Amino acid sequence: MTGQQRSGRLGIGIVGAGRVGPVLGAALAGAGHAIVGISAISEHSRERAEAMLPGAPILDVPVLIERSELVILAVPADELAALVAGLAATGAWQPGQLVMHTAAEFGTDVLLPATASGAIPLAIHPAISFTGTSMDLGQLTGSYFAVTAPGPVQPIGQALVVEMGGEPIIVAEGDRAAYAEAIATATSFSSAIVDQATGILASIGIESPGLLLAPLVRSSVDNALRRAPRGA
Repeated sequence: MTGQQRSGRLGIGIVGAGRVGPVLGAALAGAGHAIVGISAISEHSRERAEAMLPGAPILDVPVLIERSELVILAVPADELAALVAGLAATGAWQPGQLVMHTAAEFGTDVLLPATASGAIPLAIHPAISFTGTSMDLGQLTGSYFAVTAPGPVQPIGQALVVEMGGEPIIVAEGDRAAYAEAIATATSFSSAIVDQATGILASIGIESPGLLLAPLVRSSVDNALRRAPRGA
């Protein structure tokens, strides 16, 4: 364990500059952690990284992992397994290094190639819809994060969530598929319904249909959530 880990301050490397990684990095930086760098390939992703993490170095993934105590893998779910295995094949993962991914459908089994090298696995998924902008930092506050990790490591995952302003919820490895289905259903259904309704209003000449429907949609969703069954 390094001096930074003993003091609770981690050097964080972020793999992926899509909508999620830079926001989580900014939230953790705001909690006092140091951003070692971020990987970004396209010009758009570089612009997002600079906007959310000003001055953070853009690094190649192997260099990023070598320098980081906590690696955040914020990449599309269908790329995650190959990325973790490919880095393991090159000997990139380090003993004692925290490795966290943000995919809803996976627990920590997808990180087994990194774990075999001595890395500490975390699966943390924030249950919000990201824009990739600073607006998301406000959304993180009070939002729920699914945390999946080996028992001794769960407190680390929970602490990271709290530092980002969220509320941690433990989701078992075997329940991640069901959790991901619920998240996808809520996201796709709400988006499809809003798109359909605003399209109808636009077709009859209503200007700014989204603004018209916003109070209705919010109140309807709030009412539905209040009717949802409570846990035992």
